[in-house]
Amino acid sequence: MIVPGGGRFADAVRTAQARWQFSDAAAHDMALLAMEQFGVMLCALDPRLRAARSRTEIVRAHADGALPVWLPTRWLGRNTGIRKSWDVTSDSLAAWLAHELRASHLVLVKSCRVPATATVAALARAGIVDRELPRMIRSAGFDTRVVGRSDYGQLSAMLDSSTGATAAAPRAAIARRTSAMRVASSSASRRPPAHSAPRKPR
Repeated sequence: MIVPGGGRFADAVRTAQARWQFSDAAAHDMALLAMEQFGVMLCALDPRLRAARSRTEIVRAHADGALPVWLPTRWLGRNTGIRKSWDVTSDSLAAWLAHELRASHLVLVKSCRVPATATVAALARAGIVDRELPRMIRSAGFDTRVVGRSDYGQLSAMLDSSTGATAAAPRAAIARRTSAMRVASSSASRRPPAHSAPRKPR
């Protein structure tokens, strides 16, 4: 299961918010659409991927042997209790989805170096994952791992050992955040600058 990041599409939201000073709630909704844009692009780049907007579509994709890419706006349009803030990015949304799907593992893929011994709380303080993630996984029923640039070679083996021969089963799915085809922005949790001219965000 892939949970896409917003990539350059989310960067555009941050730039617009810095210029127009609209609310974080509006920016959150726009960032969800940015995730969807990135997800649609990923599916267009690889025929093995399939867009999935609901639990039913996720299950159907697995049954057909496809790898679902989550497009979150329809599912999150309900009252999920998720806070609309830059403290909540696709890191925390991937954790939320992993809980909903009863996943066994959550792998967050980053483009920076991730210290092997760093806790999720330490990574949140460093801006490598978002600020809400430590709370989101505090009582999680799944294992969480954050991998960085030096871990890419191990990622395929990790996914294979986690999903095994029944990779299509939703409860064994791995939710992971992607930018381009495989990596996420390394500074996902930075907020846009307040009351300033537009600048290149995170």
